[in-house]
Amino acid sequence: MLNTKINWWKYLTIALVIYTVVAGLLTEVPRLPILNETIRNLYFHVPMWFCMTVLLLISVIYSILYLVKPEIKNDFYAVETANTGIFFGILGLITGSIWAKYTWGTFWTSDPKLNAAAIGELIYIAYIILRGSFQDEQQRARIGAVYNLFAFPIFISIIYIIPRLTDSLHPGNGGNPAFSQYDLDSRMRLVFYPAVAGFILLGVWFTSLRVRLRMIEYQIEQ
Repeated sequence: MLNTKINWWKYLTIALVIYTVVAGLLTEVPRLPILNETIRNLYFHVPMWFCMTVLLLISVIYSILYLVKPEIKNDFYAVETANTGIFFGILGLITGSIWAKYTWGTFWTSDPKLNAAAIGELIYIAYIILRGSFQDEQQRARIGAVYNLFAFPIFISIIYIIPRLTDSLHPGNGGNPAFSQYDLDSRMRLVFYPAVAGFILLGVWFTSLRVRLRMIEYQIEQ
């Protein structure tokens, strides 16, 4: 009974993800020009990026915590939330490329949002590579934390701010209206919001498992 109470959010995660997949594929969606049935990707592509952003925010928070209180667990949370965020970012790029193929006719364009997304991924891949270049545990964690402090605001700028200042094919960027402005079918929100919550919780779950594994490995080494 106690274990069930502790893990209630995991059951919620499973329920939300299953609901997203089933409802995302089977419920009615508005028939918008060009988009048509591909608008269902809104339930998967966009939540992936929200999940990545939330995880990277958690990562930088743990980096700050490590600099304030250099405990190894803080560093593990910082790097593993970044790893999971990178993973969901890759899923976002893949689902976005598939969507682009059906709506724009190509998997990749020179759209600022796409290029910014790729750059954002590279910034955090560089973070992982940088950490791997140091053998000393404390030095690796400290330098990684400092890098993370600069990486996150740069990521936010190139993903969410710069594309809005120039021409872009993406909804909500470069003068294009966001989905909420021309989607008159409010039923999509009944799937979209649970999808965002479900994927974020799934990312947190993945991260918690990775941190537990790293803590076990660390304790064995010690």
